Amino acid sequence: MSEPDIDGGRRPRVYLFATCLVDLFWPEAGMDAVAVLEYAGFEVCLPRDQTCCGQPAYTSGFPDEARTVIESQLGLFPEPVPIVVPSGSCAGMIQHHWPRIFADDPDTLARIAAISSRVVELTDFIADKIDFGSLQARPARVCLHTSCSARRETGALGSGRKVLAALPGVDVLTQEHEAECCGFGGTFSIKHPEISAAMTSDKVDALLATGCDAFVSADCGCLLNLNTTLQKRGVSLRGRHLASLLRERLP
Repeated sequence: MSEPDIDGGRRPRVYLFATCLVDLFWPEAGMDAVAVLEYAGFEVCLPRDQTCCGQPAYTSGFPDEARTVIESQLGLFPEPVPIVVPSGSCAGMIQHHWPRIFADDPDTLARIAAISSRVVELTDFIADKIDFGSLQARPARVCLHTSCSARRETGALGSGRKVLAALPGVDVLTQEHEAECCGFGGTFSIKHPEISAAMTSDKVDALLATGCDAFVSADCGCLLNLNTTLQKRGVSLRGRHLASLLRERLP
């Protein structure tokens, strides 16, 4: 993994927008994403000054604060290469909501467009860039949880299913509530804890009913929420980032 300076080497480069949840709670998911991207043949450039995509402030009704967070990062991705995001939620925020926030500022909007047009969710990016047949075969019965944003804003559901189905030894199971929200929703889970807990309970029930050995997601907020409920129930099943499932199968 390199600093953001891009020096004309042979491998194609990508930026990694690591996200604040990866930074603070799931650093292993970020390192696993780097390993997977490097295995796919890319040099990964991580701008050190990146922070949050601005989604928490924006969805909580503080657009001015979100603008400040976003503006601080507009100079971090100058090269015309893909910006890979290991989170459908954050990728959707940058792709769809950054332009809306700056719709009244043509100069900044142009800078936003130059970034948002290069943003791609990790699962979408690697789905056709890895020889999955070269990975180690490890038998597992796996469920996929795709966050609301990844499903509806980046369309990552199809690529998530494609990646899992291509892994040697993996049996992909479908949970009954696959299309439903896990109940996290950022500050929704704080403002409406009873409703959130009921939604999470339904999702956990559906996951456990499949008899899966593991479940994966490409959104750490969902993983934190679901794993907390699983832990409270005293069951051993835990969710992992999709990048981690892939990394352990690299040759």
